[in-house]
Amino acid sequence: MSGRTRPFLGSLAFFILAPGTVAGWIPYWISGWQLQPAFFGLPTVRVAGATLAALGLVTLVDCFRRFALEGRGTPAPIAPTETLIVSGLYRHVRNPMYVGVLATVSGQALLFGNVGLLAYGAAVWILFQAFVLLYEEPTLARRYGASYDSYRANVHRWWPRVVPWRGGTPWN
Repeated sequence: MSGRTRPFLGSLAFFILAPGTVAGWIPYWISGWQLQPAFFGLPTVRVAGATLAALGLVTLVDCFRRFALEGRGTPAPIAPTETLIVSGLYRHVRNPMYVGVLATVSGQALLFGNVGLLAYGAAVWILFQAFVLLYEEPTLARRYGASYDSYRANVHRWWPRVVPWRGGTPWN
């Protein structure tokens, strides 16, 4: 396999497995993707939800593409990137992939008017927070050292910067 094929296929498999399950299959299992009455009786909430879910999906695709093409690896812990990704949405927030999953789940909750999906989204965020604090950040700090320390000092974990961070790698 070529140098780009393996990371691309690995990222695609992980995309289907992880976000596909967390933001696709489980929300389907909870909601059946059936419309309930719109939250607050406002049909515009559905439009906001559909928009949020679509933006979350676009975010996920972009992040996975960056992992495969720029980082030459995958988001999966068993096949990490060769380089720290600090381009695109990663210049605004450290965890755009998780934000994308949460946007997709929350958007579905608003679209379908499903309180169960809102509760599920909150539980997913708590699990993401725990994973990031207990595993991901310490692992990235060991793997990428000073470059990750600088990135972490300048880009927030969850709340996006308005102005993109310009430090880091040459492709910024």
